[in-house]
Amino acid sequence: MSKLDELYRLHRLLDGRRTGIPRADLIGTHGFARATLSRLIADLRNKLNAPLIHDKERGGYRYDSADGHHPLPGLWFSPSELLALVTLKHLLANLEPGLLDDHLQPLQTRIDQLLESKRLGAGEAARRIRILGMAARRKNPRHFQAVAHAVVQRKRLTINYYNRERDQTDTREISPQRLAHYRDNWYLDAWCHEKKGLRSFAVECIRHAEALAKPAKAVAESTLNRELSTSYGIFAGTPRATAVLRFTAKRARWVADEIWHPQQQSQWLADGRYELRVPYSDARELVMDILKYGADVEVAAPEELQEAVKEQLESAAGQYRRGEATGSGFEPGDK
Repeated sequence: MSKLDELYRLHRLLDGRRTGIPRADLIGTHGFARATLSRLIADLRNKLNAPLIHDKERGGYRYDSADGHHPLPGLWFSPSELLALVTLKHLLANLEPGLLDDHLQPLQTRIDQLLESKRLGAGEAARRIRILGMAARRKNPRHFQAVAHAVVQRKRLTINYYNRERDQTDTREISPQRLAHYRDNWYLDAWCHEKKGLRSFAVECIRHAEALAKPAKAVAESTLNRELSTSYGIFAGTPRATAVLRFTAKRARWVADEIWHPQQQSQWLADGRYELRVPYSDARELVMDILKYGADVEVAAPEELQEAVKEQLESAAGQYRRGEATGSGFEPGDK
């Protein structure tokens, strides 16, 4: 029997009793070893905060409560698990400050007490882990929680969604499927009942979210992965082309260790360059990632991707040529 099983067995013997249980009975009648019993009593008192006392007048061990009952927490952690939980909580708090503070604070307080009793350095996680969110966009915590609740509870949502591309807001009824944290931002994968298909919604663009009583439409995980995870980046759709990118030998020192896509293919070329192949459906995000490498990358194929990158590079260069500010429309001397 595991330590956890033994602890709960002792708890069930004590819970609800108005009279105590003698130590001799716990050892003789109920079969607890002496050393094990001492450890379990200490764990109930010190780790689970149980009001366990030895009451000579009532005959032995009992819970010091009005009715003899004491609910134990549903979670039991070893010291290493507690440290891991604190670290994960710190990571989440830094990814999205404030989103879960109200819900996790009671548990966090108790965990800190347990760690302090073990002298495990609960505060070290906050001091020793640094997370830099460089492109996180602001979102409404209330809307995030409504979305997360609908995902877990499998309920439909009505949302007012702002489309940046069209600069307009419309109303959608959706069946949430899952949340995805991608490049410091949250996205909701959902079935859109208006478009009759799967869509990914940026959570910060949800201006209003209302839970509906209707159950969410179920979409198989295999379908979600096929429709939303096979192409490059956040854009959905079945891959329609494969980008062939060739990086300089110097830049390859970094890129060769990067995962751009689960199904990517790569090889080292004879001249020292590194060739990377990634499937994509919508080129917009891929083009942005290619552009950040400047002259250190060449688009070898397909031709339409070559032209898209070339167009962006020429437009960007035009902004630095006198009289050719194509990007912003700014002309020298404008006020």
